[in-house]
Amino acid sequence: MLRAISRNLSYIQGQYREKTREYFYFIDHQGMLFMDDARIKNFTSCFKDQKFLHFFFTRVKQNESGHYTDEFPYVSPCGRELNYIRCDDLPIVFTKINNSTNELIWAHVDKLRIPFEPAKIYMSTEGRIYHPYPIYPFVGLIASKVGIQISNNFTFRDNKPAMFAWEGIEHKLTNECEELLTKYNLNKVNEH
Repeated sequence: MLRAISRNLSYIQGQYREKTREYFYFIDHQGMLFMDDARIKNFTSCFKDQKFLHFFFTRVKQNESGHYTDEFPYVSPCGRELNYIRCDDLPIVFTKINNSTNELIWAHVDKLRIPFEPAKIYMSTEGRIYHPYPIYPFVGLIASKVGIQISNNFTFRDNKPAMFAWEGIEHKLTNECEELLTKYNLNKVNEH
């Protein structure tokens, strides 16, 4: 199926560029992964296989291929395949907080975990919540359903989040994610 993203871009899923096979994916703000050209994007059409998702998401990096960089700013290489990625916001989406281990789980994969650092979360003016991530893009989006669960933990000063309560402790917010979003020009939601 030929897919047109803009006036200057078209692709076919599985097309070859030299010896590299190319696929095109979309990650929504809930961390669900879809083929980019899927007409309906919901739970029934997203990828759910844990092994595939683990493999795919542990390889996400900035698109430096020289192809589709504006439309697909991230890639997930796989041998002779290159998986181009566009997303609602960021490719890393934290989809659950494991309270017993104090870890964030991302991409709906239980094995993909990082420590939850409450003082480092950041709420944008749009109400999206972010948390640092150890490698590029250095920041991940906290999925809306998780954000709603923790939104009452924020204390605001001058209409901005200043503190975050977690496990009985008030954490002063560092706004580290705001700086990272700005530094790496990640603070714009994709409009594709």
